[in-house]
Amino acid sequence: MTTEMKLSPRERLLEAAATLTYRDGVSIGVEALCKAAGVSKRSMYQLFDSKDELLAASLNERTSAYAATLLPATDDGRSPRERILHVFEQVESQAGAPEFRGCRYLAVQVELKDQSHPASRVAHQVKANLTAFFRVEAEQGGAGDPDLLARQLILVFDGASARAGIQADNLTGLVAPTVTTLLDAAGVR
Repeated sequence: MTTEMKLSPRERLLEAAATLTYRDGVSIGVEALCKAAGVSKRSMYQLFDSKDELLAASLNERTSAYAATLLPATDDGRSPRERILHVFEQVESQAGAPEFRGCRYLAVQVELKDQSHPASRVAHQVKANLTAFFRVEAEQGGAGDPDLLARQLILVFDGASARAGIQADNLTGLVAPTVTTLLDAAGVR
């Protein structure tokens, strides 16, 4: 016998914030968030100091799952080149879903513009972690300039994610050859 666990008001708010901001953007109102979560405004403000804090907590709660779906396992036995390509294969796969709206962390940074905003700080850290992953793999793969390659890869990642998120382009057959060209030019094995 399975019992469905009832989500707490905090969990419902975090889920509503994740769903609505990904679909509609960070300008979503407090009333809409509370209505979607089935929580009063008073309860929301008892649980979170502000809507900004709710957005940051919602983003932060999803960072582990985001990394798990994107990055290869630490000791998977693949070459650095294959590990980098894996990330882009994941983006291409995700971009094929009808509900794909791009990278939620990039969207938050673009929408908010304010780098000191709590949600923007979470998003910035997630993107910095991905860039660091690219840098480590580039260095281990023998790249001549791992820092430059990591910056190029995050540029391709963000650009591909954004273009697919607004349905401006289909990533199939586009991203892997682009990344392969960068890896070849950098001498990554």
